[in-house]
Amino acid sequence: MPGPGEDSPLLWNTPADQVRCVDSASALWVEFASGQACIRYFSASPLQGAPVVIVMFHGDRTIEMHRAPQAIAGNTLRAKDQQAAALSRRAGVPVVIVARPGTYGSSGNHGQRRQASEFQALDAALDQLRQRHTIGRFVLLGHSGGATVVAALMTLGRKDVKCAVMTSGAFALLERAQMIRRSKGLPARDGRDTNGLLHPYDPLQHIDGIARVPGRPLILIGNRKDQVSPFVLQERFYQALRDAGLEARLIEAPAFGPAFHQLRDDIGLKTAAQCAQP
Repeated sequence: MPGPGEDSPLLWNTPADQVRCVDSASALWVEFASGQACIRYFSASPLQGAPVVIVMFHGDRTIEMHRAPQAIAGNTLRAKDQQAAALSRRAGVPVVIVARPGTYGSSGNHGQRRQASEFQALDAALDQLRQRHTIGRFVLLGHSGGATVVAALMTLGRKDVKCAVMTSGAFALLERAQMIRRSKGLPARDGRDTNGLLHPYDPLQHIDGIARVPGRPLILIGNRKDQVSPFVLQERFYQALRDAGLEARLIEAPAFGPAFHQLRDDIGLKTAAQCAQP
C-alpha cells in the first residue's frame, strides 16, 4: 500500500536537511567536497542485487522551478515511481530516475545548475545508491542538461558505468551561451553561461578525468538542427573524446521541430537498454 506522503508535492529549491532525508527507498543523504545534499531517486523495480541499472537524469526544469510545487505536473513520489516503472517496462531492465539538485525533492538550487557542486552531489549519490542496493553497474542516461550531468559524472572518474548515453547534450557551456544569446539578438555576457553564472563545470574541459575502461562506449545522440544545444558543440565534445583515445560514438537522430531538441522514437532509452544487455 502507498505510504503517507506519496501524493504530496515534492519540494523544490530547498536547503539540505538531514532530519528530513529519511526515506530509505527514495532519499540519499550525501556529503561531498563542497557541501551536503539530500538526493531523491525513484524506481518501482526491485534494485537489490541488480547486475545493471539504468540511471536517468532529466533535462533542465527552468519553467517548473518557478512554479509552486503543487502546480508542477508529475511532482509526487507516486507519479515519479510510476514514471520510472514505465521506463523500466520499456527498457526491460530497472530504471532509476535520480533527481538533480533543486528538483523533485532533491535539496539544492536548480538555478545553480552546472556548477561543480551539482555534479559532486550526484556522484556521491550514485556511490550510495550502488552501496545501498548492491548494484553491479550503471548505464547512465541523460537528455539535454541531464546529458551534461552524465558527461560530468564520467569526468569524475567513475569506473562502475557500463555505458553512457547523452542525448542533445549541452557542452562548451560558455560558447553555447554566447551562441544562444546571439541567435536571440541579446547582448553578450562574457564568461557567463545560460544561467548567468561564472565558472560552470564544463565536461569538455575535464575529459582527462574520464577513466579508461576498455569496451565502454560513450554515446552522443543529437540532431544537426538542434536550437537548444548546438550540434556543432556536441560534435566538438565527441571529437575531444575520440582525441583522448576514448570509445565514443556520435549518432544523428530525427527530432521534433521547431527546436529539434527532443529526439524521436525514444532513441535514448532504447540505446541505454541495448547497452544494459549482457
